[in-house]
Amino acid sequence: MVIVAADADEAVASIQDGCTVLIGGFGPAGQPVELIDALIRSGVQDLTVVNNNAGNGRVGLAALLSNGQVRKIICSFPRQADSYVFDELYRAGKVELELVPQGNLAERMRAAGAGIGAFYSPTGVGTPLAEGKELRTIDGRDYVLEYPIKGDVALIKAFRADTLGNLVYRKTARNFGPVMATAAETTVVQVSEIVESGGLDAEAVITPGIFVDRMVKIAAVSPLAAIGAAG
Repeated sequence: MVIVAADADEAVASIQDGCTVLIGGFGPAGQPVELIDALIRSGVQDLTVVNNNAGNGRVGLAALLSNGQVRKIICSFPRQADSYVFDELYRAGKVELELVPQGNLAERMRAAGAGIGAFYSPTGVGTPLAEGKELRTIDGRDYVLEYPIKGDVALIKAFRADTLGNLVYRKTARNFGPVMATAAETTVVQVSEIVESGGLDAEAVITPGIFVDRMVKIAAVSPLAAIGAAG
């Protein structure tokens, strides 16, 4: 049964120190900013965060990093023009980075959700990203063995949900949300609207409610979320 939280703070209340947290978003697009803000208020520490990026400006994920709550980040694009928070922390040795090619990042989480123990990928072969990993030649091509990325919790953003937790996303804000929902023990979703069961077009549902544990309706749009909505 999906729990509808009263607010974002209640939605993230079970997240504990040391958790691995999968956070949706492609840059600002689809980033669950209000859930991240609630995570900051909770004061949890020593988090491992999985995201496509490493924060933008000083809000959302960047604010979580700035607050010293993240021990390690696993991502594909840690440096953009406005990723100065991560850059400062990394240069100071205050945050650990695991760099993962974007396709591998998505596939490693998908593998976790699908129950796949590991997979071979050609991406990264012959680069420092393959160092220390098992290599195998298949049909004359080299591959590197990659393992799933599982999360204790996924924080994602969807556009609309029904009371059973079925989710509809808005355009590119969808990005990593669906695979993260399958790869985490607990999935927490912020949505703009919750409708009764049967109120969604079944053909538009991307994430079935079986993958959703808690959700919260967030009516207000933060500045960063407004940027993401343009995606």
